[in-house]
Amino acid sequence: MGKINREDMLELTRRMTLKRNCFDRIAGAYMDEEGFVDGTFNRHFQKLTAKERQDNLGIAKAIPFSDTNVQLREYTIPEADRQQGSLWQLLMALKECELKNDAMLDVFYEEFGSRYRATGSYALIFFHGSYDVPLKASDKESLWESEEVFRFLICAICPVSGDYEPGKPECGFLFPAFRDRSGDIHRIDIFREDGRFAAVERWEDLLFH
Repeated sequence: MGKINREDMLELTRRMTLKRNCFDRIAGAYMDEEGFVDGTFNRHFQKLTAKERQDNLGIAKAIPFSDTNVQLREYTIPEADRQQGSLWQLLMALKECELKNDAMLDVFYEEFGSRYRATGSYALIFFHGSYDVPLKASDKESLWESEEVFRFLICAICPVSGDYEPGKPECGFLFPAFRDRSGDIHRIDIFREDGRFAAVERWEDLLFH
C-alpha cells in the first residue's frame, strides 16, 4: 500500500467545479440490494442541467477530497492481476473508450453487483475526466505548458432514496492513481467513507467488500 500526497488530490479537485469542470461523461446503473440492475444511464456531462452537474460534481469530488490515507488509500495492482480478462484490463478499456461502450459497462455492473455486499438499493456512478497537468517552474509556480494529459475514471457507490436520488458516496475509487502529479496505471486509489478496509488478499476485493 502506497502513500497518497494530499496536494495531488487537491490539485485534481480544483478542476471539479462548474467553471473548471474536468469531466466529459457520466454513466452508471441503479442496483437493487441483491445486485441486479434496475436501470442504466450514459450521458455527456455538459448535457446535464446546471443543478445535475453541480450535484454530480459533489459526488465525484467527494472521493479525491476525502481524508487521504484514511478514507482514500492507494494500492498497487500486481502484474499477475493485469492479465487478459482481468478487472484491471476492463478498467483500462473503460478509460480508453471514455465510458462510451455500454457493453463493457454492463460487464462491470454485473461483476460488481454479484460481489458487492449491499444493505439497500444503490447507484453505481462512473465519471470520465481529463486534466492537463501543468508544468511546474523551479519556484513551484505553474506554467502554461501541459506536462501530460491525465485521463481517469472516478467510480462512486451511493445509497439511493426516493426517485433514484443518490446520497453521499459510501465507497468508490480513482483509476489510475494520481501519483507525483502523474497517472499511474499500476495503482488505484480506493475510497471507503467509514475508513474501514477489510483484510483481504487482493486489491480488487476491496472494491466489493
